[in-house]
Amino acid sequence: MSERFTPKVPVQLDPPKDDPISLEELAKCDGTDPSHPTLVAIKGTVFDVSRNAAYGPTGQYRVFAGKDASRALACSSLKPEDCVPEWYDLADKEKTVLEDWFTFFSKRYNVVGKVEGAKNT
Repeated sequence: MSERFTPKVPVQLDPPKDDPISLEELAKCDGTDPSHPTLVAIKGTVFDVSRNAAYGPTGQYRVFAGKDASRALACSSLKPEDCVPEWYDLADKEKTVLEDWFTFFSKRYNVVGKVEGAKNT
């Protein structure tokens, strides 16, 4: 992984999990219910972003919480309608941006599972 995405403050991450997480369960993890973690999925991999308020109910990136936001991240979009898992039809430049986001998240947030039935990995 590229060193340019290494966090300024070291992060101790747990070993990644591959527990299946349904889309229904992921949707419940949108930061609005304190009894659920805040989760964001990228390319079918689910990250726990609970400790970053930016993904919480009033945060600037709340639109990504509880969804597989692959397309929105690839397109640098904060539009809710872009927060979908489909990204295969994007240009190579956008696919590179998506891969950069995946690397960024991988170095900062615990992987807690995989979206059940994800085909966008």
